[in-house]
Amino acid sequence: MKNLSNITDEEIESKLKYLKLLSKQYPNISKTCTEIVNLEAILHLPKGTEHFLTDIHGEHEPFVHVLKNGSGVIKRKIEEIFGNSLRESEKRSLATLVYYPEQKLEIVIKEEESMDDWYRINLYRLIQLCGHASSKYTRSKVRKLLPEDFRYVIEELLHEDINGTHKQEYYESIISTLIDIDRAKDFIITISKAIQRLVVDKLHILGDIYDRGPRPDIIVDKLMDYHSVDIQWGNHDILWMGAAAGEKTCIANALRISARYSNLDIVEDIYGINLLPLATFALNVYKDDPCEAFMPKESGEDVSTTEKSLIAKMHKAISIIQFKLEGKIINRRPEFCMDHRIMPTKINYEDGAITLKGKTYKLKDTNFPTIDPKDPCKLTDEENIVIDKIASSFRNSEKLQKHITFLFSKGSMYLACNSNILFHACIPLNEDGSFKSMKIKGIEYKGRRLLEKMEAIAREGYFYKKNTPEKTYGMDMMWYLWTGSVSPLFGKDDMTTFERYFVADKSTHKENKNPYFKLRDNEDMCDMIIKEFGLDPDESHIINGHMPVEEKKGESPIKSGGKLLVIDGGFSKAYQNKTGLAGYTLIYNSQSLQLVSHQPFTSAEAAIVEESDILSTTTVVEHKVNRRRVMDTDIGIEIKHQIDDLKLLLLAYRKGLIKED
Repeated sequence: MKNLSNITDEEIESKLKYLKLLSKQYPNISKTCTEIVNLEAILHLPKGTEHFLTDIHGEHEPFVHVLKNGSGVIKRKIEEIFGNSLRESEKRSLATLVYYPEQKLEIVIKEEESMDDWYRINLYRLIQLCGHASSKYTRSKVRKLLPEDFRYVIEELLHEDINGTHKQEYYESIISTLIDIDRAKDFIITISKAIQRLVVDKLHILGDIYDRGPRPDIIVDKLMDYHSVDIQWGNHDILWMGAAAGEKTCIANALRISARYSNLDIVEDIYGINLLPLATFALNVYKDDPCEAFMPKESGEDVSTTEKSLIAKMHKAISIIQFKLEGKIINRRPEFCMDHRIMPTKINYEDGAITLKGKTYKLKDTNFPTIDPKDPCKLTDEENIVIDKIASSFRNSEKLQKHITFLFSKGSMYLACNSNILFHACIPLNEDGSFKSMKIKGIEYKGRRLLEKMEAIAREGYFYKKNTPEKTYGMDMMWYLWTGSVSPLFGKDDMTTFERYFVADKSTHKENKNPYFKLRDNEDMCDMIIKEFGLDPDESHIINGHMPVEEKKGESPIKSGGKLLVIDGGFSKAYQNKTGLAGYTLIYNSQSLQLVSHQPFTSAEAAIVEESDILSTTTVVEHKVNRRRVMDTDIGIEIKHQIDDLKLLLLAYRKGLIKED
């Protein structure tokens, strides 16, 4: 930061126009000095706690619970404050009250004989907990996080010593009045939610909110209401973003995955997309086809045999449409280098076989009533009608558009934040460890510039005017980001969807990972990536998800001596047999970087009624001897610049270059 004695007149005069604008906000020496003192003080506060989650895949209940309990932070704070002064059952009960205040209060009101005593005891406990959680923040920041209804009361209770003698009667009066006027219940709900906000200063979601699990919409709604969040897009997110833009290949893929996991309710009931045209078409075309390879995976709810049969037919119908549409994109985008993935053209329809990489395989299913062998990628008139109607529904779904607009506003391909580089899957590399490049519109891009260019094009695909080359290219790019070999969100050479459905030989199902995943234990590679994004290799970490960590086989999420952290531990139930866990959370507070591994979550109901919690294990990845303060963060850098500007303004006042108001 600037020293006042080192600021020259020339420096002040060069910024005089800007300083005059700044003087509108700080119109005199007194207000300027007050703000400098305030900002200098903020720099010395401990940095706020950051939480990192990834690959949630629609599993809304464990996600919401982890958010409510701060990945165990709230329970640890209860232990710090109350220690041996409360029984374990009382600590569990208090924690549950903070997580689920409305539901817990309903149970307590039915069971407790004297609610006044219960209110009094728990109000004091919650005020202590809230005070402890807010201690690292300024009053103004805490005020912003408090709901307006009880803001004044909570501030009064937080920032004074309730147990002190001078105002003891005053504070007891506040508590008693809240109980007497029947506002204790509302106050408890308000302060519990404030505690939830205070334990997480910043939430980072590293992609894949969508697909597989039942309710990604609840997750997005929760994030939209969150006080501070950013999102790094995952391949499943970009798929839905492309679908919302109206890109038909993305739509077909999204529907296929929803059918595969028996999760079409999210499409129809939540987003209001009419699937009747697809169902009618599928029943007509595949009425005598058992569609065995397309039977949905078991879901949490009972699905009748008739419903499974219909879903399987819809599943096959949209898959064939998908393979045809993919061929069209690949043909018009030679720079995607994906000719080998135009699957309908590789089938010998007379022999019922397909040739892949020079080898021929018999197909498990040879019923292709909608494919013309002379023009395999051409949609039938009926298929065109079906996909056009569904695309119109996607584009006109108000709720889907609201959710996807939020993903664009809060999301990006990567984020460099507080000495960490965050992205979903990988930075594409060659076998020798160098950055893999891709030619886009005639120009080669790689590393950081590749991610930035892809993001810019994807945004054009959603926001650009309809029926323009820019929008079409952007929508095609969103599909490429879902499945392309140089996609930082996908990280494999091929997506062998067709082979998994139609070819029995499992060697054809293999999807080779980008060399990034083989080299991520190499410190030189990590340093190269960290430097590429303008960070210091001695202070920084790479954090990503995408590839589930198979901890039960001994794999560690901590790579390259702690420089790279893979935090996909299996929030999605589909991966939990593979990982042996039910998700990771990374916590970055002022003193340490902690990796929290979670066991499966039973249900919100069990958490409320039985006062159960997710069993979590914390591993300290890195501990700082000297606590990191706001001055050590990205916000701290911004504050230092603000202080420098205010110092210039102060001198401009003192030299008479700007008049005080």
